[in-house]
Amino acid sequence: MIIDLQTPITEEAAASLRAGDKVSISGYIFCGRDAVLPKVIQLIHEGKADFLGLKGGVIFHTAVSPAGVGPTSSNKLEIESSIAPLSEYGVKLHLGKGQLHPETVAALAKYNAIYAVIPPVTALLGDKTLESELIAFPELGMEALYRLKVDRYPAVIAAAHGRSVYE
Repeated sequence: MIIDLQTPITEEAAASLRAGDKVSISGYIFCGRDAVLPKVIQLIHEGKADFLGLKGGVIFHTAVSPAGVGPTSSNKLEIESSIAPLSEYGVKLHLGKGQLHPETVAALAKYNAIYAVIPPVTALLGDKTLESELIAFPELGMEALYRLKVDRYPAVIAAAHGRSVYE
């Protein structure tokens, strides 16, 4: 069974997901990776991040380029270290690829946030990406913060409520 998720993701929807669930994500999501996520965290620390609209949101660990979007490794230092503070701020779903450290899985549980892996299928995701908008940090080019409107992005919940499919 595939669980349909619509953004923004509610606390109740996040609480209902379990490691191993198959999901389909629709609505607006944010794209960020190594270069931009530390800048987003800095905005949060400065109390200047509300304009981004991240609460209840999804952060897809990817860049946006003419070739399309595809997941990058979520366990890169700059990306994985952003997961706990973004979750505390209100991001509900982190989307990427790869195994997270146990401390990160615990932080997700603490903030009722979820991590899901997405298959590296750029062509499939291109067909399911309806809109792309540059939101912040244009100087970073394809690694800037983008907001996408997506329709039924496929993913598998990889960490939820202190459990990981990688255990």
